[in-house]
Amino acid sequence: MPIIIKKQLGPRVEKTLLIALRALAIACAFLLFVPGLNPARISGLMAEGSSFFTAIVSYSSIGGVFVRALNRGWVQQGTLNLAYGASVIAGLGIAAIAAAGCMSLAYERLRKIGSWIGLAGAIVGALGMTLLISAQSSLAASSGSDRLSPLFPQGIKVYLLLFVASAIVAAVLALFGARPVIGSERPEAMPAKYSLFLMMLPFLVLIIVFSYLPLYGWRYAFYDYKPGIKLNAADFTGFKWFLWLFQNPAVRNDLLRVLKNTLAMSGIGIATSWLPMAFAIFMSEMGKSGPRRFVQTVTTIPNFISWVLVYAVAFALFSTEGFVNSILIDFGFIKEGSNFLMSSQGIWLKMWAWGTWKGLGWSAIIYMAGISGIDQQLYEAATIDGADRFQRMWHITVPGLMPTFYVLFLLGIANILSNGMDQYLVFRNQMNKSPIEVLDLYVYTMGLGANGSGNIPLATVVGMFKSIISVTLLFTANKASKILRGESIV
Repeated sequence: MPIIIKKQLGPRVEKTLLIALRALAIACAFLLFVPGLNPARISGLMAEGSSFFTAIVSYSSIGGVFVRALNRGWVQQGTLNLAYGASVIAGLGIAAIAAAGCMSLAYERLRKIGSWIGLAGAIVGALGMTLLISAQSSLAASSGSDRLSPLFPQGIKVYLLLFVASAIVAAVLALFGARPVIGSERPEAMPAKYSLFLMMLPFLVLIIVFSYLPLYGWRYAFYDYKPGIKLNAADFTGFKWFLWLFQNPAVRNDLLRVLKNTLAMSGIGIATSWLPMAFAIFMSEMGKSGPRRFVQTVTTIPNFISWVLVYAVAFALFSTEGFVNSILIDFGFIKEGSNFLMSSQGIWLKMWAWGTWKGLGWSAIIYMAGISGIDQQLYEAATIDGADRFQRMWHITVPGLMPTFYVLFLLGIANILSNGMDQYLVFRNQMNKSPIEVLDLYVYTMGLGANGSGNIPLATVVGMFKSIISVTLLFTANKASKILRGESIV
């Protein structure tokens, strides 16, 4: 009979403390990416938009701005090393607290271990903040402090508060939390729903960091911002650039032109989105695995070639003195070479052809996986009934892949305005500049391009409208799929 040790904390109290530990872990991790609360920004010379995560992973974010100060002797190298080392130490403490928050989802034994790890992480994090305070004091006491603009970041106070709270909660859980049940057959691992969530968590964090946090940059659309000045020094203009987008005839005409190009090239891609599925079906029908693997490898490799190298191949083939012109001249079809890349005729089809060549094999992988999941007994039954190879493909393989095709088709409709920029940037020239410019390339050229106007607010407005329209298209296509097919993806 198992021996049960009485819990020293009530179930409700312990549950509340566990939730508090998870909330503190989330708060510590979230603040890593908030520029305004960067505890390592101990000088006004450091970038205002840099986050604590940047300071942890990159020494140049701290020491890179003090090169001139080091050469003049205004600051000591040890001060900068101390600031960076303190940031790394604090980052390790935050990682330990995050691990404790994850382990709090498990059963008693892992929860107990996680509480001790969280307590150690809070102590280490507080030590890092203390060292950052020491580095800031050393910077303020240096000989060139009047030129270094020393600051005492508010993030230090916030992090110290979080570390103290984490230490208290973790210590209470470690000392008075529920102890493991001796003799119990319950596994020490956490429940499946929590372990699956933690497996998904890194990807969720990446989505938040690279997809949602950049939305903070939408604020540039409401300011008369010019590159080189701080945003708080720019004039707040409200919806000026939103109105400018529709009231200025030149901008309106340019926007209509690039929208036509974008919709045309994306439309060609959507209309031919069945090609990867057909290619995967034909590849699966190849009798021998050796040739099939060879074809799959050869067609997948181009996906990993950058568009710059693709253009280099295109230039070697289709330039005035390229391979194609040389062959045509040698056989007497033409007298002199012409640069096919400079022509704007059929540019939409050309871009589609290059994109298809580059991504066909890679896009077919997901369909190959879908084919492997189709019940082989269906093929055996169809063979017994007298179905030939084509009939088996049409009546078994194609219906088995249609759910995958519908999902990718809906996602393609949602991304109809996001057909990339790299391909069109490298293939663009003065002869095809007008018909090849898509929305993403237009935003880049307007905001950051070498020949652009540097109008970052207006480029931000266009990007905002693109995102809003894409989300609208996604939910519209999803609703239509639910009405027509009875299934949805959102």
